[in-house]
Amino acid sequence: MKLYSHQVKALAETEQFNRVAYYLDMGLGKTFVGSEKAMKLNKDVLIICQKSKIRDWMDHLFTYYIDSTKCDETGAWCYDLTGRNGLDMFFHSKYKVKIGVINYELAWRRTELLKMAGFTMMLDESSLIQNPSAKQSKFVLQLHPENVILLSGTPVGGKYENLWTQIHLLGWNISEDLYKRQYVNYTLTEDDGSGIRHKIVNKDDPYKNVDRLKRKMSEHGAVFMKTEEVYDLPDRIFTKVKVDKNALYSQFMKNCIVYVDDDTELVGDTTLTKLLYARQLCGQYSSEKLLAFKDLIQSTEDRLIVFYSFDAELEALKAVCKDCEKPVSEVNGHNKDLEAYEQEYNSVTLVQYKAGSKGLNLQKCNKIIYFTLPLSSEDFEQSKKRIHRIGQEQTCFYYLMICKGSIEERILKTLQERKDFTDELFRKEGECDD
Repeated sequence: MKLYSHQVKALAETEQFNRVAYYLDMGLGKTFVGSEKAMKLNKDVLIICQKSKIRDWMDHLFTYYIDSTKCDETGAWCYDLTGRNGLDMFFHSKYKVKIGVINYELAWRRTELLKMAGFTMMLDESSLIQNPSAKQSKFVLQLHPENVILLSGTPVGGKYENLWTQIHLLGWNISEDLYKRQYVNYTLTEDDGSGIRHKIVNKDDPYKNVDRLKRKMSEHGAVFMKTEEVYDLPDRIFTKVKVDKNALYSQFMKNCIVYVDDDTELVGDTTLTKLLYARQLCGQYSSEKLLAFKDLIQSTEDRLIVFYSFDAELEALKAVCKDCEKPVSEVNGHNKDLEAYEQEYNSVTLVQYKAGSKGLNLQKCNKIIYFTLPLSSEDFEQSKKRIHRIGQEQTCFYYLMICKGSIEERILKTLQERKDFTDELFRKEGECDD
């Protein structure tokens, strides 16, 4: 297998390290770089990834690294650890190198993995362990690998305050408290009477000593690489598709309650539920947006990728596609079916953010429709790269469907500033009113 020059460079820069981080932009092939590094280390490998990526990793390894003609003593073999049978085979394997693949959500339930030692741990999308108090992060930090390989295009989604867990795994011996004092600017809240003042990251000037931080991480095996440093990719064009908000939305934002039909009542009695239902009233409950979506997919015979947020939106979007006689593929937490995308030139592929904004290669298409927006800046930025990556030769078009005068305008503005809209929840309840 012949690697690209930038991949060879990343491996050369980390040749002396056994704990590395390949923070390569989406589309630069960090899967190949990580795999090559793991094979060079010549140890058993535990790969922890997203659930949707398990089959992709298995296919990748059997295509490029597993030689089924070699005997147990000299070859390598890969096991799916999500089932008990695969886990047992992994631990009793006689292959020289055994590779196990498991998802983050399940790994911490497999306490047998804590008995492993002297192995290589590879974390795909290592940003998923940025919260040190989460169960999956705690479990990863309890493992005993000899070697560590971290893979991510957006290691912290631009939030350096969440980088400590990955720094710790790289072997940089700095406490979480000292790390944050050296690299994060905090503002202390007023005492609320409990004697506690909370730390809030300064919005206007959140970080300090960033160049020194990246230099220190490079000294501990981290490689940062952006697409524009390696390739000249096609232009990107963003178009807002504005639709009128409906009367139900205005009624809900005024009264915090609305009946969308005889059986469904939406009550925004907290900041979270108000935000949730406001978004849904701009999505599956918006006949105006569904009509605009129908017009949009009827305007072309090209392949289309459509990002959406909620399960109920999927059913509404599939109904529109059926009415337009469009072949449909879908990627979500329940199903990953790309047959229509692969086979039909006029297909519509419906992708839920959490299941498909990372890792998918969809460069057969050059058009993305955002039916609704995510709250996460990382999900938004990663989703754009599904078509804007190596192999794409056409200009990429992005259609942002926005209900005018609604919460969606504020969400888009926040995402364009590379911030999570969830930060807005710290504002006073009711501020999202029109």
